[in-house]
Amino acid sequence: MRYTIARLNREFPNEDACLKFLFEAKKLQACPRCGTEPRFYKLSGRKCYSCMHCALHIYPTAGTIFHKSETPLKSWFFAIFLFGNSKNGVSAKELERHLGVTYKTAWRMARQIRSLMADGDSPLGGIVEVDETYIGGKSNSAGRFKDKTAVIGAVEKQKNTSRVKAITSQKVNAAIALPFIRASVKAGTSIQTDESRIYSRLHHEYEHSSVVHSKGQYVDGDTHTNTIEGFWSQMKRSIDGTYHCVSPKHLQLYVDEFVYRYNLRNAPVFPALIAQACLPVAGVGESHV
Repeated sequence: MRYTIARLNREFPNEDACLKFLFEAKKLQACPRCGTEPRFYKLSGRKCYSCMHCALHIYPTAGTIFHKSETPLKSWFFAIFLFGNSKNGVSAKELERHLGVTYKTAWRMARQIRSLMADGDSPLGGIVEVDETYIGGKSNSAGRFKDKTAVIGAVEKQKNTSRVKAITSQKVNAAIALPFIRASVKAGTSIQTDESRIYSRLHHEYEHSSVVHSKGQYVDGDTHTNTIEGFWSQMKRSIDGTYHCVSPKHLQLYVDEFVYRYNLRNAPVFPALIAQACLPVAGVGESHV
């Protein structure tokens, strides 16, 4: 079932509804100060709830991506909705136009929302394709990559439930690829790659097969890397069309965004994102003040 703008406006019609959602997500079993049954009421004009017994103030936005933000929660929720419903990503300029905020505010909001998309899933299994690609920069006259950022990824070879993982790196070699694969793919999994030498040692730990692209071989029975290459193609088109240019410094956030969206492609993304937004962010404020 798709999550529509009508449903968003119905469930979060105003600031109080958004704040109530964040407060209820805490699922308090008792007041943190007096330990009594939680009975809180919203303080008028403040992003705060107060305990009816001891007057403890709890700020639902504290420690989250909304911490100390002067942007209305309704605008935040709409921005998260846009990220959840977009296939090709949402640029800061687009947020600036939709929300009527400054570009600096829009860029910060977009960065905070992407931070919710960091990969945390369990290792991949079954049959897994592994491949590398390069983003940005230009190819020199010899056809070699110059000033490009490498991305290595792995995807499960399952039609509807496959998941993908990917990381960025200044370069891709065996010293980068093997630790990534060990952390991302279950031991003993069947891995399929191209003929690159960086995967030559995989057979010691995994069942490994490959195709030789340099000889025009792209499929050998059930062995190919078409799934991960399809993901690269979609991600690159989206980056080129929506963001145009992404600096190597921030590229991992954008890669995480497309990985997250791919992994949730068969379910509404907004509910998962807004649930993640309720959680505290490491090193940001306190959970209650």
